[in-house]
Amino acid sequence: MSAIDFIRDFNHEDQNYNAPLFNAFVRYMSVQKLRTPKGLEAFVAQSNTKDRNETLVLLQQMQDMYCATWTDCIWQIADASESPTKFIISDHPVTVYNRACPHLSKYCVGANDPDIRMNATHTCFPLSLDKILIMTNLSWVRDPYQNEVKFRPNSKLFRETVFNFLAIQVGRKLKEDEVLQINLIMKRRAYRYIAAAEEDWLYPERTVSTDYWKKFGDGYLLMPEPRLIHMGGEIVIGYEGGGGQSFSPYGHTRGQVGFKDEKRERREADALRKFQAEWAVKHGAKYTAYNNDFGGKHREDSAEMMADRKRVHDETRKQRRI
Repeated sequence: MSAIDFIRDFNHEDQNYNAPLFNAFVRYMSVQKLRTPKGLEAFVAQSNTKDRNETLVLLQQMQDMYCATWTDCIWQIADASESPTKFIISDHPVTVYNRACPHLSKYCVGANDPDIRMNATHTCFPLSLDKILIMTNLSWVRDPYQNEVKFRPNSKLFRETVFNFLAIQVGRKLKEDEVLQINLIMKRRAYRYIAAAEEDWLYPERTVSTDYWKKFGDGYLLMPEPRLIHMGGEIVIGYEGGGGQSFSPYGHTRGQVGFKDEKRERREADALRKFQAEWAVKHGAKYTAYNNDFGGKHREDSAEMMADRKRVHDETRKQRRI
């Protein structure tokens, strides 16, 4: 529970960047996704194990299956304290959402979930009535105009990678309709049971503005603040006694294919600039969240920056109409 409390109460002011608690939390989440009735059914189908004991042994061996992918994600801790409705929880609490994979699609048949390595897949986990962790693939934040179900760069599950505490986004205040949409996602992706502190919260479909899977948040419901995202991001580590290692933003190690991909970087840089402009026009000059990459606390675009973002947004819309 201390690991969950650590993530729930995380803030950059205290700068309590506790690696052991982070490692415990991400492993806990991975096991949570695997060991629920829904998770076990999907795991058995994928692993083709023959009996319960064999399944449990393999499950123990594979408990870190999702850790590297989630570690590479952009993390945001969103807050529902200003919403009358709070978060529900289900019997499959690690919830996966991809806007291109509605709950009746082939990706969600039976106990299946969309693969967390698909570009547009978000992973959500309620931390309390008011707090929820949302993890989004960096490839999707940088370019939300690409194929939603194509795999992100460096999609290998079991590998080393590095987590950047400074990039965790906090401070986002969710509106009532956003909480309702998130609750509807968790309800639709539950296996059999859901629970809530108040009965009315169990029925988000009664008052939510839309139940169209791809239109939640105009398609960007679970997105982190893109103006806090930047290109580059290589992390270099030096070891005591000599030697070191470098990791790309996608967890590639130096020398690995994909560590440096100039074509991908040019495409992402162009798409990110357009997305930042689209987001700014929709949400205004004040950032919806903050991190500690640029000194922390909420930032705000200047009038000149907003004018430039609006120009980029208008040009992009014009090009798409043509």
